[in-house]
Order: sequence, then structure tokens, then C-alpha cells
Amino acid sequence: MKFHEKSYGRSGPPLIILHGLFGSLDNWATLAKEFAKTFRIFTFDARNHGRSPHSSVINYEVMADDLLGFMKSHHLDSAHLLGHSMGGKTVMQFALTYPERSDRIMVVDVAPRSYPGKHDTILDALCNLQLDRYRERKEADEALQLSIPSPATRQFLLKNLARNEDGSFQWKMNLPSLKRHYPEIAGNITVAGKFTKPAMFIKGGRSHYILEEDRSAIRNLFPKAIIATINHAGHWVHADAPEEMKQFVLKFFSA
Repeated sequence: MKFHEKSYGRSGPPLIILHGLFGSLDNWATLAKEFAKTFRIFTFDARNHGRSPHSSVINYEVMADDLLGFMKSHHLDSAHLLGHSMGGKTVMQFALTYPERSDRIMVVDVAPRSYPGKHDTILDALCNLQLDRYRERKEADEALQLSIPSPATRQFLLKNLARNEDGSFQWKMNLPSLKRHYPEIAGNITVAGKFTKPAMFIKGGRSHYILEEDRSAIRNLFPKAIIATINHAGHWVHADAPEEMKQFVLKFFSA
């Protein structure tokens, strides 16, 4: 599978950044340019997201193997890994499966457990949106307001709209596949073992994705894990607190 990708920087250790559910590599573009002053940065759209190929299969085993294939295509024996939410679970799965190819890892606002029903409302709203009725993004935005009241969340989701030649819209992401396989995306990490190299988990202080009871599960799989909180950030930590996120990344991966 050939993924849509972007890279930044020409020198320094390699750092691969993985986005979350409904996202794309563009979510990290601003920070990636900052990180590129110190690292060689690689980003790519996950399968069924952005401009990468669509697939009838999506789970953490295949996404970890997607990452392995990406590294092989760039002749990377190992790399630092940074992932948010779904991308964070992919990083965990990869590090536990291929520890020799994982240097330091950073996981942003997700724990190695299941999150049942977390996005059901969003998936139902997007799947029920009749795109052929709209010619302006504002119309689609208004149609989603009742189901998704947060303007920031709607703006994030509607970045997935692509305009056709006739002026109509279509989804860039493979929405039917994401809905069908959402239980797997929301599920547990599916590999045992321990990753004994340095690991860092960043929690958004206004998010409930990493709870106090998750700390023991994190440290069971990642014994050297450091868990840090950015108090004023929600789940999209890198969007809510980009400067704090930048400092954590540069300090951790430069150690």
C-alpha cells in the first residue's frame, strides 16, 4: 500500500508522526516544521484516511504493519515514534511488536485499552449526512450542529470533505469502513509483552482518555513510561497547546 506522505528536515534522527481517527498528516504540519529543525520528520495518512488508499480492513495489527512497510520503504532500521489517539495506539502496537525498530515513543492522550462508543454519535452523524444536497461547507456544518454541537469538532471533521468537479462533495476518508471496523479501532492493543525503552504519555488535562486507573496498565506494558499532563488541553493536545507539546517533544526525543 502506497501512503500519502510528507517529510520535513534533512538531518537528525528520524521521527515518525501518526495522526488520530478522522485526521490526516496535515493535523501535525505546523509542529512538524518546528520539529524538523532537530529531526528528520516523516508523516503519512493512515489507511482509510486523507489521501491514502482505502481498505476493507483496519485494525492495529495491520496499521502496525503499515508503519513497518513505511519504514522499510524509507530504509529506516528504527525511528522515534509519536502518535495521537488512534495513531498512539498504533505506536503502542508497533513498539510492542517490533521493539528493535522503535527507539523512543510518545503517545498523546490515549491508553492501551478499549473506548467503546466514544465516537458512535459522530460516525452516525457523518454517515447520515446527505452530501449531494450541499454545495457549501457551511451547509454541511449547519446540518451537523444538532448531533455535533462543538464548532471545533465540526471544523476538524469537515476537513475530510473533498469537492468533486461538478461542485458536489465526497469524503476523503473511507467512512463506511471506519464505521464497520470502529469496534476494532476503539478496542484494546492486541499484543502482549513489554517495551522497555523510554516512553512518554501526554495527557490532556481536560480530556478523559487517560484516567488514573490507566496508569498501572500503561506501566505494565511500558515500564519506563513517564506520564505528563498539559492541564489546559483537551483530547487534541497538539492543537490546544502547541507550544507545550513542542517543548515536550523536543526535550523527550533529544534526551
